Amino acid sequence: MIRILIVDDHAIVRAGIRVLLQLQPDFEVVGEAEDGQEALRQVQQLAPDIALMDIGMPGMDGLAATRAILQNYPQVRIIALTQHENREYVLPTLRAGAKGYVLKRAPDDTLVRAIRTVAAGGSFLDPRI
Repeated sequence: MIRILIVDDHAIVRAGIRVLLQLQPDFEVVGEAEDGQEALRQVQQLAPDIALMDIGMPGMDGLAATRAILQNYPQVRIIALTQHENREYVLPTLRAGAKGYVLKRAPDDTLVRAIRTVAAGGSFLDPRI
C-alpha cells in the first residue's frame, strides 16, 4: 500500500482527491492537512510515503512545508499538486526536493501515474510543464 497525505487549503479539493485515490486498490489516504504547519505535524504522526502538496496556501505555504518535511523526514516523497505552471513555482519546488509536479487541471490518471512513479523511486513532471 502507498500511504498518502493530502495537503490543500480547500476542503472540497481534499475531498475530491481523497475519493479519486480511494478508487485505487494500492493507495491508502492516511490523512489530510489544510496548511504547511499541519502537514508537518501529520507527517510526524502518520508517516506517509507520499505527500500531495498544494503550493499556494495561507500560513506556511507548500514550498516552505516541502523544505521542512524533507529536512526532518527525508524518506517522505513530495508531489506538488498545484495550479501554478510557470517557472517561478516549478523550479523552486523541484529544487526544494519535490519528486513530482502535477497540475490540478491534469486528468485523474496523471495524478495516479505520478504517485505510483514517485512511490517507486522515480520522479514525475506533468507533461504540460
